[in-house]
Amino acid sequence: MYISCFLPNHIISQNVIMSYKITDYTKQQASKLGVSVKPSTNKKKKIDVFKGGEKIASVGAIGYADFPTHMQTHGAEFAIQRRRLYKIRHSEDLKKKNSPGWFANKLLW
Repeated sequence: MYISCFLPNHIISQNVIMSYKITDYTKQQASKLGVSVKPSTNKKKKIDVFKGGEKIASVGAIGYADFPTHMQTHGAEFAIQRRRLYKIRHSEDLKKKNSPGWFANKLLW
């Protein structure tokens, strides 16, 4: 069976997920943290985070929206509400500095 559809920031076609398009928001957040980001080599993640040329984390599950995606598709009010709920849901991850969850929060939310 052939399935093809478009979801914000990634395309699914025949069960193959194309790379996530890194947003300007994420690039700006990365710059503030002194890290760089590239599309993830892990097909289940959105981005890889690098510091000093060394990969330190893969973050952001493909298939789930993030703050910039919600801003583009649903507007600021909806995006801010989703951000608030994300931070509640992942409150323990946010405390572990330099963990994948911490980077996901800082770079995608």
